[in-house]
Amino acid sequence: MHTRLAAAALLSVTAVWGSTFFLIKDLLDRLPAADFLAVRFALAAVVMLAVAPRAVVRLDPIVRRRSVYAGLVYAVAQILQTIGLGHTDASVSGFITGLYVVATPVLASLAFRQRISRTVWTAVALATVGLGILSLRGLTVGFGEALTFVCAILYAVHIVLLSRWSSARDAYGMATIQMGVIALLCLLVATPGGLSLPQRTDDWLAVVYMALVAGAFAMVAQTWAQGQIDASRAALLMTMEPVFAASFAIVLGGELLGWRVLVGGALVLAAMMLAEVSGRHETRVGQGCSATR
Repeated sequence: MHTRLAAAALLSVTAVWGSTFFLIKDLLDRLPAADFLAVRFALAAVVMLAVAPRAVVRLDPIVRRRSVYAGLVYAVAQILQTIGLGHTDASVSGFITGLYVVATPVLASLAFRQRISRTVWTAVALATVGLGILSLRGLTVGFGEALTFVCAILYAVHIVLLSRWSSARDAYGMATIQMGVIALLCLLVATPGGLSLPQRTDDWLAVVYMALVAGAFAMVAQTWAQGQIDASRAALLMTMEPVFAASFAIVLGGELLGWRVLVGGALVLAAMMLAEVSGRHETRVGQGCSATR
């Protein structure tokens, strides 16, 4: 029962993330990317800490330290993705970032000696092809692509770490610390040139939505869910993000429904369903190992 709830939570997170793409695309016409990230994550961190400060206080020192590590990994990935996006096409960036679905089971296998089944590898292959159809319009390898590839590896590291370290009891406190670390690093990147704030009411509404729903809620839900299911399955579930992004862009952003969305989305959906079937018969990362959380 918990694994199904966790899968549903991760799908809701990817749906929320998918809903932000057309909002961010519009917002970045008026606000520098680093400033947007700093404001977004700082707002999320302040609200989360104000709502439940004791959730952080009661964490074991080891859990706090692990939360800082996970937050640093995620923050660097966000910054590299943003810088890389300035040097490559958005479609190429989306595909390379999505390669965390390949990197995650490899890292889980290397780091924790987790056996990855043939079914999961089949799902990974389906998801990768689906992401390519959804995203690619040609691919060249340069500075932006290299940064984005490092970002994808870091996202995979973050997924593996959360699957290893998180628990339902500590999810909110861990998410709050991660959000604070992300906000601090983004502020350090943004402030040398002066921090710009949104000037329009609709821009503030978009930032608040992305801070509280796509930031705070998503981080808590992801941290909790990944304490219940293995990293490889989590990564496959999260490949639904570009499918949701395309759906929101079509319904709310006025984009056209093309064959790429239909075929690529179908392959990603098939990969997710295959992972779900496989996940019912497999243990999560770390189960059966001698190491403790």
